[in-house]
Amino acid sequence: MSDDDYRPPPMASKPEAKPKCKISASRKLSLKILLLARATEELEAEKVAREEEKVRYLGEKLPPLQLTGLDMGELQQVCKELHSQIDVVDEERYDFEAKVIKNYRDINELNLKVQDLGGKFKKPALRKVRVSADEMMRALFGSKNKESVDLRANLKSVKKEDIKQEKELNMEVGDWRKNVEAMSDMKGRKKMFDA
Repeated sequence: MSDDDYRPPPMASKPEAKPKCKISASRKLSLKILLLARATEELEAEKVAREEEKVRYLGEKLPPLQLTGLDMGELQQVCKELHSQIDVVDEERYDFEAKVIKNYRDINELNLKVQDLGGKFKKPALRKVRVSADEMMRALFGSKNKESVDLRANLKSVKKEDIKQEKELNMEVGDWRKNVEAMSDMKGRKKMFDA
């Protein structure tokens, strides 16, 4: 073997680090400034073009009105023409709105399909955690709230006696037809006034 045919054995390749950017920070900053200036110029040009297109479109669709020297019948005819043009424009606007709404729905459906195809989202299994009121207040307000909070203190207490009295009142009222029959004669009315 000659020295020309000798090849060193392949070494394990080291993972190469990312090559450092060869552009200096000042150059990057100047490039960003130039890009932003160019973008603002294009935005301004786009706005001007949009305004020109709007003026041209309105010139085509809405020619200037010649109202001088017209009698009443001709003015009425001009009004009828304007109303018919308004109806046509309203129909077009409605059609465009319907198309936009349909496109939004389609976009939303496609986004949902993309999310479904991207993989199922698995809800993590949540654990039930018992937290006392004091711990909750500490978590919400930090350690500055040191006083103990008794949430049950503000609850209305219901006594069994109150429940029994309500049931008795309901039982006394009972069927209204019986009460009406009992009070229908004069004695029943007298009882009502005496009580």
